Amino acid sequence: LIGTRTWGGLVGISGNARLVDGGYIAVPRFGIFDENEEWIIEGIGVYPDIKVVDRPEKLAKGEDPSIEKAVEVLLKKLEANPVKKVSSPTPPDRSKWIEEEIK
Repeated sequence: LIGTRTWGGLVGISGNARLVDGGYIAVPRFGIFDENEEWIIEGIGVYPDIKVVDRPEKLAKGEDPSIEKAVEVLLKKLEANPVKKVSSPTPPDRSKWIEEEIK
């Protein structure tokens, strides 16, 4: 995760009640907890692995420091762990599964 801490609002909704005008009511119903049965994220947020602050003046100039850092990190990971290129195998003969009387 690259950027800044998320804002910490995470309570999910599901099964929204429909209204006669086509709208619906969204009621927060569930949060997220960890393996220690402790509530997490809500009110706290998620801290990034690499902190990058997107300054408004850079964004206004079309720069995106978070994306630039993400590309830099991912390119380094690809260089260190290149993707193995594989060829597609010859398709199997599926006719052997057809019953003899149909052939």
